[in-house]
Amino acid sequence: MIQLNQGFELSLKQMHRPLSELIYLDASATSPPAPEVLQVMSISYQKAWGNPSSLHSPGIKAAESLERSRQVIAKALGAVPNQVVFCSGGTESIHLALFGTAIFLPPGRLVISDVEHPIVNAVAHKLSQKGWTIQRWPVNSEGKVQLTYLDEILSPPTRLVSIVWGQGEVGTIQPVEKIGQACHERGIIFHTDAVQVLGHKTINWSKLPIDLLSFSAHKLHGPRGIGGFLRRSIIPCQPQFSGGGQESGLRSGTESVALAVGFASALDLMVNRLERNGEVDPLELWRNRLMAKLLLIQGIKLTGHPYLRLPYHISLLVKNSRGNPINGNRIVQILGNKGIAVSSGTACNSGTSRGSQVLQSMGYDEEDSLAGLRLTLGPWHAKDSFSELIQSIYNLTV
Repeated sequence: MIQLNQGFELSLKQMHRPLSELIYLDASATSPPAPEVLQVMSISYQKAWGNPSSLHSPGIKAAESLERSRQVIAKALGAVPNQVVFCSGGTESIHLALFGTAIFLPPGRLVISDVEHPIVNAVAHKLSQKGWTIQRWPVNSEGKVQLTYLDEILSPPTRLVSIVWGQGEVGTIQPVEKIGQACHERGIIFHTDAVQVLGHKTINWSKLPIDLLSFSAHKLHGPRGIGGFLRRSIIPCQPQFSGGGQESGLRSGTESVALAVGFASALDLMVNRLERNGEVDPLELWRNRLMAKLLLIQGIKLTGHPYLRLPYHISLLVKNSRGNPINGNRIVQILGNKGIAVSSGTACNSGTSRGSQVLQSMGYDEEDSLAGLRLTLGPWHAKDSFSELIQSIYNLTV
């Protein structure tokens, strides 16, 4: 019989804790699928299980379900259905959008911000090996790109720009509409990573100066394993692998109809919630109350922009009463043992021992950059469920 150490046994207990008993504050990493999403997916698995490329009745039923999902997503985003391309998630979407577009351009300059998701940095590195020059757009101490560099950065030979819309680690919202407009005036293709924004902000693609927009389902109470991007038809894009030519030839592979149905359901729920609340995410009010209480604790400092930030997002720097930074990973473990799930930064970098590159780009030193804490809310929270969290963080700082 395999012997489990005490820490592993404890982690298994936490893994099996029901959501009703867990204070889950890591929505930026992933979110639990909404009950309505699970229900429509279950029905889809039973009734639309065919291959949507097949011409028999199960295939036709699956194809109809897939295209209805595409229509729902397109309508929610102010797009037309043929502008929606499904793929496996945000990572593939960004790869396809940037690589697929760059191949049609002569190598020039790709501009990304200093606070992009690790996948954008990885794509930029690969493009640099193909002759592209990479320039990073500096940010200020709040994580916002400095527009004073706009004319310089968008001068020739810049041909492609990718700027994250909502920064996942510190929550800062970037002025993508202003940047996109400036790119269009100069004939530059503009891409944005909207993974953290989708479902929390009204997006009207038809009126945005954005050429390529990446998104994913699992950050907005949809299923993992599906995402996609919006693409203007005038922007050429080459698929990254060949096969059956699905998704208008851009993404081969049999589409997962149930995942698409779940994605459409999740986005529809989020858009309806925004509409009922005057286009404002109701999580913002809860977030503001919790953030105000946390900032009363000595040693707690807000990182990111104070108000131009994702409406469900709190990012903090945590120090003790003597002014010494407290390691963010240690805080995550301590809170996790209490049934409180938080993050020390971007989930894709959580296994590293290095300080946050995002915080360092914002001017924090290496020691401080190890003390970041991220709390991201969701609609599953009860309004009075944060007292244990606040007390636990206070106890860490004294």
